[in-house]
Amino acid sequence: MAFATQQDDDVLSEINITPLVDVMLVLLVSFILTIPVLTNAIHVNLPKTVQTTPPEQQKAVTVTVDNDGKIFLDNRQIEQQQLDDELQTLKAANSELSLHLRADERVPYGAVAKVMAAIEHAGVSRVSVLTDQQA
Repeated sequence: MAFATQQDDDVLSEINITPLVDVMLVLLVSFILTIPVLTNAIHVNLPKTVQTTPPEQQKAVTVTVDNDGKIFLDNRQIEQQQLDDELQTLKAANSELSLHLRADERVPYGAVAKVMAAIEHAGVSRVSVLTDQQA
């Protein structure tokens, strides 16, 4: 146990936080001053031209598998055998074809796997599987 005596001369061992606050404020100011410089490192004066039309955006094709296992290509019902031919025709017309795949969560995995195989067989590489957000 430590006992207070007369010889201690009342020395307190407390941390002086004033220098710590000073250093932190200097660091904060330096970060505030350097961050805008880092985001716009290269300044370029771009030439002025007439406005051009942007490239035409291709609409993605939607393949849907409903609860009964029926397949729809852009809201048009088709059979599994026709899907492969239709996708190959669309891919031949547009080499940058993108596709959205929608499937009901209750449909058996085999039906969706067959559709995904047809998509791969047609050579479509831009496929998005659409889902709903959780509540």
